Amino acid sequence: MINPKEVRKLTKSFPSKQDVMQHTPDKGVVTMLKFFEEKNIETCFDRFDAQTPNCAYGLTGVCCKACHMGPCKITPKSPRGICGADEDVIASRNILRWMAGGVSSHGARSREIILNLKRVAQDKDESKILGKEKLIGVSKAFEIYDENKDLCTLADEVCNILLDDLSRPYTDEFKTIKAFAPKYRIKLWEDLEIIPISTYQEVFEALHRTGIGTDGDWENLMQQMLRCGLAFSFGSVMGGSIAMDILYGMPKVSEVDTNFNALEPDYVNIAVHGHSPTLVHSVVALSRDEEYIKKAKANGAKGIKIYGICCSGLSANYRQGDVSPLSNSIGAELVMGTGALDAWVVDVQDIYPSIMDVAECFHTKVITTNDSARLPGAIHIGLDHYHSNLDEIPRLAGQILDVAIDNRKERVEGNLFIPQTSAKAQLGFSVESLFQKFGGGDKLLEKLKSGEIKGIVNLVGCNNPKVMYEKTICDVTDHLLKNNILILTNGCASFPLLKLGYCLQDAKEKCGNSLAKIVEEIDIPPVLHFGECLDNARASGLFRALSDLSQLETKQMPLAFSSPEWSNEKGIGAALGFRLMGFNSYHCVEPPISGSQNLSNYFYEDSVNVIDAKMVVNRDPLELAKTIVNDINTRRKNINWD
Repeated sequence: MINPKEVRKLTKSFPSKQDVMQHTPDKGVVTMLKFFEEKNIETCFDRFDAQTPNCAYGLTGVCCKACHMGPCKITPKSPRGICGADEDVIASRNILRWMAGGVSSHGARSREIILNLKRVAQDKDESKILGKEKLIGVSKAFEIYDENKDLCTLADEVCNILLDDLSRPYTDEFKTIKAFAPKYRIKLWEDLEIIPISTYQEVFEALHRTGIGTDGDWENLMQQMLRCGLAFSFGSVMGGSIAMDILYGMPKVSEVDTNFNALEPDYVNIAVHGHSPTLVHSVVALSRDEEYIKKAKANGAKGIKIYGICCSGLSANYRQGDVSPLSNSIGAELVMGTGALDAWVVDVQDIYPSIMDVAECFHTKVITTNDSARLPGAIHIGLDHYHSNLDEIPRLAGQILDVAIDNRKERVEGNLFIPQTSAKAQLGFSVESLFQKFGGGDKLLEKLKSGEIKGIVNLVGCNNPKVMYEKTICDVTDHLLKNNILILTNGCASFPLLKLGYCLQDAKEKCGNSLAKIVEEIDIPPVLHFGECLDNARASGLFRALSDLSQLETKQMPLAFSSPEWSNEKGIGAALGFRLMGFNSYHCVEPPISGSQNLSNYFYEDSVNVIDAKMVVNRDPLELAKTIVNDINTRRKNINWD
């Protein structure tokens, strides 16, 4: 059992709202927090303060609610639950259920995207398949390409493979793993017996074996977690990423305004918030249609502007351009508090119920678009539970725009409060565009081998009030750049880097000499924005490509994954996905496992002997960054790259 004094020490290290107001790096966030205090509007930081003192049993993972004989907690007085489960089994059950939740989250939105692609393919409308080269490449990887097949036939067959890997109830080849994972990793996973049956089946099995009176072996529970990790990476994430690129096209690099001052009050302003591009793509497209622009002008606006909260905006900007990213999910309330948004369109995930409380203080209409994410008091214009109305997406998008345009007249000018903080940022990088910038993947590898680029880190994840909001990410980034480590970023963690100038070439001033020179010569930012959180598949694709070019195994490469402020179930899956490929994962927030010494040893040390990688946690972002640098240098030394 962990010492209760250590838990109390940990909770005392959590920053308060006042700490955030003093130390978070984005002055616009500070301005809005003060404004909210004046208006007596609650934020997530207020609610975090109200939760103290935090539950020690929850923090350490030794509270069990799997049945109704409990809940049970593990203490020196009661070292086992009523059923006999000890701290190892209880902590393992809890973290495996988290993992299953993360697999489900990304899997649900990927299913929606794949189904939409399949609908387009079956309608035989090739004009709506914007990623034709991606479709051909994926078809070849799946070994189904035939030049005599039309694009819609190929797309339909790709969808069938992706859906089969997602939902198959029987044992068969997991085709996405076979097509996109290195053979030496597949061999390891086969030897460990962790190749998934399918994404759905491994979630089904995880929930089954974590119930009362089932799996009582913590090591066996961890083996199921590894299966879920592969299901997460190759079923939930890669499947959706492939479908998005085929349907909506490949990313395009562009420069865009970010942060609060990107808001333009003279326009009808719409925020898109969530993770699914299915409806958002049409909303953005229709906002540029002359019919809707005329409607907006008739209501006194210059036109229509779209802004991104969380991942939906990032995905839209990547492919359609001119969608300004404003905030991650934790800062969403603050953006709504500007009073400048006429409609707030949400789809799935990372949408906190509290935004309805903020909306009540302003004129903003909240519109839900997915049956998985309803909010009491919101307008619902969206897809049904069965996704039987995918063909109605343009009509639904039109309804959403009509609500936003009509609601602009309700805007109260006295409620407008927009902090004057802004920055430009470059978004839209992919493996293909990055290789093109360097003149080929082999040229990028040369820079990596020579040490001009010491390593590459995929720095991603959510945000968490247990550490200093957004500063934690920036502190890790600063140290890595000084040590000539190139950074990829996506999802919520990317927002402070977007808002504070890291995703511009000007940020070369933050870099070590050799990286600064490359940034200038190649004309790239030192922090490359690789998309939304689903685009971890893009980063892992780059890592594999560099490994293949070097003829080294992934576990040998000076590459790493870091999610300093991770906070939700998907974060567990993303980190495990990279560890399964042989890359360490680095964090400033502990998983809830410290109540089990065996489980802690497994995550932090012993998993190296199983999957060639481990989870590293240090609450001090500078110390964490130093560890990343040291570990990358050790990898370089081991392959004689120094």
